[in-house]
Amino acid sequence: MFKALALSMLVTALVMAQALVAQARPESFADLAQTVSPAVVNITTSTTVARGTGSGPVLPDGSPFEEFFRQFREREEGEGGEMPRPRRSSALGSGFVISEDGYIVTNNHVIERADEIIIEFYEGGEMPATVIGTDPKTDIALLKVEADNPLPFVSFGDSDVARVGDWVMAMGNPLGQGFSVSAGIVSARNRALSGTYDDYIQTDAAINQGNSGGPLFDMDGKVVGVNTAILSPNGGSIGIGFSMASNVVTRVVDQLQEFGETRRGWLGVVIQDVTTDVAEAMGLDMVAGALVTDVPDGPAAEAGMMAGDVITSFDGVKVPDTRELVRQVGETEVGKTVRVVVFRDGGTQTLKVTLGRREEAERAAGAGPGGDEPEAAPEPEAMMGMTLAPLDDELRSQLELANDAQGLVLQDIDQTSEAFEKGLRAGDVITEAGQQEIVSIEDLEVQIDAAREAGRKSLLLLVRSNGQPRFVALTIQED
Repeated sequence: MFKALALSMLVTALVMAQALVAQARPESFADLAQTVSPAVVNITTSTTVARGTGSGPVLPDGSPFEEFFRQFREREEGEGGEMPRPRRSSALGSGFVISEDGYIVTNNHVIERADEIIIEFYEGGEMPATVIGTDPKTDIALLKVEADNPLPFVSFGDSDVARVGDWVMAMGNPLGQGFSVSAGIVSARNRALSGTYDDYIQTDAAINQGNSGGPLFDMDGKVVGVNTAILSPNGGSIGIGFSMASNVVTRVVDQLQEFGETRRGWLGVVIQDVTTDVAEAMGLDMVAGALVTDVPDGPAAEAGMMAGDVITSFDGVKVPDTRELVRQVGETEVGKTVRVVVFRDGGTQTLKVTLGRREEAERAAGAGPGGDEPEAAPEPEAMMGMTLAPLDDELRSQLELANDAQGLVLQDIDQTSEAFEKGLRAGDVITEAGQQEIVSIEDLEVQIDAAREAGRKSLLLLVRSNGQPRFVALTIQED
């Protein structure tokens, strides 16, 4: 009797569990779509372009259509070599209203270079829009329409709580077909495509051309992403779409609304990821952090940061890699003084850095070549698969380096060597070894011996390729 009762209870529990799983999938998205649709808009842009700027059809030599297209182009461009007449080009996209007074979010690429922007509302009617501000780095734009009455709008949700497997719904104007809804799940989180501040939600909800700038909703009707891109071999949806996470978008929108532009924090360092061999060469316990390769004039330099430091913590948050550090810095208020923990000389130090503004710092400055009398070139020497020679005036001139540039120039390299495999090439300049400046072959030999005595298997080199610094760890050969 007891066994039969226990079996019955188990069967009941399994049936209830299956019912709960079935209930996890919504029976319909109709109520949600009806609620949020009035805030979703179609966007049509017009741009004036010059005729004749395209290359036209590609035809094989001797094609019977060559004469036809030649005459067609002549009619388009006018007779007697007249300048081609300009024409209007239109494009379509999507967006959504975020406030009753008419602020609208879309993608920057939807409205970029547009002369005219028309907003079409779900419930009918059109309005012209003006651009409040854009951020090409996250592909976000903020528009504004002037309406006589309050507009229906939607709010942003917290994209950080979205989990892989959660249901989401995309809305927009795919392929110019008008308002359309598609549903799917969150396929992945924290995707990076090509931008510095990328943080995309990946979804299998159908996203096509024209969906760009439209919202990705969670089941509470909150916007957790802005539909931006798809991965597709044919231009259509294959179930891999990307939406910029709302927690990135809200920070950008707030700044565009307040300032008309973004104002990101700037630390003032050139960094690279810490690899396993670099960690071993530096004596780091973990393969994490951001390795500083250069410290130009700026906030970090003023705080005493040095090339060779490994940033392990920024403003109280651990730094796993360079991508996260760039995001953390960019999201921090300009002018804020933060604590930055760095690993240096086998221990940690805490620096106080007052952040500058990245947009102001992006004005680049270059150094010119030198012009003093050349000195006799020293004999090159082969080491670690590289043929090296100290910089002299002639080499500085050839490489267009500053007069005071120091280091060893790589004149030739064994293509079977580890150095070649790690990207070193002729013309690169090694300025540091073992985090010590080097100006001669003897300096490099001293650092190799010091690394051996310390029991290290590799030596950390600071290499400048076309002026860009990076650290490379090379294995030390046994004596």
